[in-house]
Amino acid sequence: MYTYLLRRVLLLIPTLLIVSVIVFLSVRLIPGDVIDVMFAQMSVSGRSNLPSREALEAALGLDRPLHVQYLSWLGDIVLRGDFGDPLMAIEPVAVLIRQRIGVTLELGAMAIIVSLLVSVPVGIYSAVRQDSVADYLARSLAIILVSVPPFWTGTMVMIYPSVWWGWAPPIELNPLVEDPFGHLGHVLLPAVVLGTALAGLSMRMTRTMMLEVLRADYIRTAWSKGLSERLVVIRHAVKNATIPVLTHVAVQLPVVIGGAVIVEEIFQLPGMGRLLVDAVGRRDYPLVSGINVVFAAVVVLVNLITDVTYSWLDPRVRHE
Repeated sequence: MYTYLLRRVLLLIPTLLIVSVIVFLSVRLIPGDVIDVMFAQMSVSGRSNLPSREALEAALGLDRPLHVQYLSWLGDIVLRGDFGDPLMAIEPVAVLIRQRIGVTLELGAMAIIVSLLVSVPVGIYSAVRQDSVADYLARSLAIILVSVPPFWTGTMVMIYPSVWWGWAPPIELNPLVEDPFGHLGHVLLPAVVLGTALAGLSMRMTRTMMLEVLRADYIRTAWSKGLSERLVVIRHAVKNATIPVLTHVAVQLPVVIGGAVIVEEIFQLPGMGRLLVDAVGRRDYPLVSGINVVFAAVVVLVNLITDVTYSWLDPRVRHE
């Protein structure tokens, strides 16, 4: 196990290195650059003494070759944990990420919990009652949840309650320590919107794996021993069927992050997704790169944790 963990941790290094190169270059391929955004803002503010493009590039360090900028940025992260300073903000990138990452992690965790609370029980019941009316209803629900994107659901949740009942979700997010119930209540609705969008695929995966497990020989042996349906399903079938579902949840993590970007913007949550949208609009290269590297690190760490938990769910799995 320890050898396997060491290999996986060492594998994270080239993975994150490749991601850092892709992120660093891709954000600079977006049409327009930060200098154009600065000139536009200066023109709107009515400034007459506009600096030259060369002066702004030199002040921001953008006049250096790309490989020099990349090595300098990567060296600061590796050696000092410093993601640099934003081009159009006062606080360092690491501080901005630290202020926002809690909201995004909370939203993502609650969305995954909502997804599992909906998909796993419904998927199990649908498999146990195969080809019944409940099974057909569950399969139809899964198709609907897969088909409806979270940005549409979030927009409808924002618009129709305010039109019909004069109610709209709160805009300002209270700190968790000051108002725990108000804080959780504010995050719960976006989490339900994002979680239900994820639940459709998880529901179909749970049903498929349960059907496969229920046809296994050891399940037929358990039935032949006269065990109750509850005991056979919960003790023998569910645990073996959840391993692929767990893998599916880990694979969905990038989808959760991408959905959080949209949902945070719709519900005005001060998370990293909303920060990323603002940074892309301003072409703030260090901020966009730092946020994406943190997202990538979270994804690879969660996948590592998922692989390690396999041996707990199934003793037959051994990591060597």
